[in-house]
Amino acid sequence: MTTTKPLHTFHIPVMGLAYTIDSPIRVAKYGISSVISIIDDDLIEKMNAFYSAKFNLPYQEITQKIHDYRAERVTSYLNLVDKIVKDKFESFKNELAESKLALENYIAMLPNKSEIKQGLQNLMEEGKEAVMNYLDSNLTPGEIDVNIMTKVDKDNFIKGEQLPIEFNDAHASLRGFANSTLTSSVVLSAGMNPRLYSYFENFDVFFPDENNQLNKKIILKVSDFRSAMIQGNFLAKKGLWVSEYRIESGLNCGGHAFATDGYLLGPILEEFKEKKEQLIQSAHDLMVKSLAQKGKYIPENPLELKITVQGGVGTSEEHDFLLDHYKVDSVGWGSPFLLVPEATSVDEHTRELLAKAKEEDLYLSPISPLGIPFNTLRGTTNEKLKQKRIQENKAGSSCPKKFLALSKEFGAQGICTASKKYQDIKLEELEANKENMSAVIYQNAKNKITDKSCLCVGLANASYLENNMKIKGQAQGVVICPGPNMAYFDHEVSLSKMVQHIYGNTSVLTATNRPNMFVKELKMYIDYLKNEITTVSVEITAGQIKKWNLFKGNLLEGISYYQNLFVSTSSSLADNAKMQYLLHFYKEELIEVKIPELELA
Repeated sequence: MTTTKPLHTFHIPVMGLAYTIDSPIRVAKYGISSVISIIDDDLIEKMNAFYSAKFNLPYQEITQKIHDYRAERVTSYLNLVDKIVKDKFESFKNELAESKLALENYIAMLPNKSEIKQGLQNLMEEGKEAVMNYLDSNLTPGEIDVNIMTKVDKDNFIKGEQLPIEFNDAHASLRGFANSTLTSSVVLSAGMNPRLYSYFENFDVFFPDENNQLNKKIILKVSDFRSAMIQGNFLAKKGLWVSEYRIESGLNCGGHAFATDGYLLGPILEEFKEKKEQLIQSAHDLMVKSLAQKGKYIPENPLELKITVQGGVGTSEEHDFLLDHYKVDSVGWGSPFLLVPEATSVDEHTRELLAKAKEEDLYLSPISPLGIPFNTLRGTTNEKLKQKRIQENKAGSSCPKKFLALSKEFGAQGICTASKKYQDIKLEELEANKENMSAVIYQNAKNKITDKSCLCVGLANASYLENNMKIKGQAQGVVICPGPNMAYFDHEVSLSKMVQHIYGNTSVLTATNRPNMFVKELKMYIDYLKNEITTVSVEITAGQIKKWNLFKGNLLEGISYYQNLFVSTSSSLADNAKMQYLLHFYKEELIEVKIPELELA
């Protein structure tokens, strides 16, 4: 299977609902790939109107009165982004052919080892026609990929009657992408959703054609090898190929943090490196059988499979180490790009807050209605508004969008745990049971109810604010979801300079205390374990104790792996003596963590 090699060795992952909603329009012309969240059809419709007006393109509003409005909104916006990116890319090539300065600036943004960089440098003194011919043959725009969080797949109703499954939120988003003009990938995150995965079979664009090409590809975001194998084989049994496994740090990432059972990023990457062929062959064999049963074209050889990684990367040394040692195909750089106005959609106030953020301001919070730990930032407008409501005994959100109304505790239509309706009921239940619990467990339980924030609105507001769009309804402010790595990036940066930082040609870091990404993740896992033990709000079970012991054991094994790795590697990743000291220090700290024992009655 032949594919054009990407220009860059990094990509910009999805961030929130809004932060990368238009990133391809901003960066794809430079060959930089990025990911759009396609779950919030309301935001998507507003962005469609905004960019149609900005580029003087025809716009037809898709209202909620239209039968399949969610999917149609997604398709319409993605088609618009596709057109704008293609037009901007052609204009950019012309600019490079005509302007020596523009060409020099662009060459400075390319990876140092890039053959295309060398080729363009050799053409600097040639005429416009020679440059243009080379650009036409070698340059491609960055991918316009999309993200669907598989768990955000709420059932939808009309006048109390449940609609068929294909009108669920994630299903409709997938249909919108499948029907678009894009030739790109859908990134599936948040774990396996068998109903959604099975729905892919309805679209021929996800099956290989006679040229062994996939019109649209599947990327799975995973946190370990076992998960990749299970999900990849599940899809392969349906004749579907996973083109990329996007490994993300369990905790050292932005947004939702899917903590592993103490498995650290280095050992996870090592397993993918060792077993990549097993992953490919297993999926290929299963896919071939399925395609034969379906009477579809069968590729003779396995299709291309990429392994990429993201979460906490902050220096060119770390970037290169991941590429060279673990042989990954691309490295995701997320949070640092929140300080690049040319790349992401962030309002001015939030960007200032991000630039000023220190280590203690970035934390793993319990604010997500999904009940999954969520990396966020202290001092946001959302946090202040939420606390004000709690103090006034008005906890909870009005819940206008309902994308996370997934709890079926009070009825089939679902309710969001961040909503006022839900929190009122839960607080009343807690109050009635107050006398049967200790003061500490009562307070922990109360916090677990009121901590939840309205992410649907909060994660979209930054884009509305940046583009001066009216925000209706109850004030929710802005929720931002950077990873802990944000603490070491402290000022606004141009796109060119950030890219040169990634490739080691300059540095945008002023902080001298930034820890190595692997060490940072290890510390986060130890803190996570401690927090799990100290904030427990129910009686401890034997199963919970077993899980904590497994978690601790896996962390100790991970530390041993790193101790051996940094002795054997000659990488300039870090000062080895300092690294060994920190690993020893955290090992001692972990050994001191006491796992509770089951009290016998």
